[in-house]
Amino acid sequence: MARRSGAVVATDKKLSVGNKANQGTDHQRIAKLDRENEVAPPAKIAPNVGRAIQDGRMALKLSQKDLAQKVNEKPSIIQDYESGKAVPNTQILGKLERTLGVKLRGSDIGKKLEKKSS
Repeated sequence: MARRSGAVVATDKKLSVGNKANQGTDHQRIAKLDRENEVAPPAKIAPNVGRAIQDGRMALKLSQKDLAQKVNEKPSIIQDYESGKAVPNTQILGKLERTLGVKLRGSDIGKKLEKKSS
């Protein structure tokens, strides 16, 4: 309507949302925020615990598969614990302690557990 009447119309160029020059710094800032907010990975099991499991299993002449069946877990779980790749789970460690008769938590790791007499 303004053009028909002869009025001057402003034709300023608007900034577009898809401006390539501004995107780079935004992505860098977001990536930096992501890195700052990352949670540390969960702690893995200590190597001496894995060694104690392996020694206890060998003393009972059990394979990883046999031990896994006794504690009702997968053989890969036993393998991960022995190699130190597993994230410690107190329930699994407790089952392994009872089955192997070896202390796996706290101090004195690898020490034989005393049988409780009732």
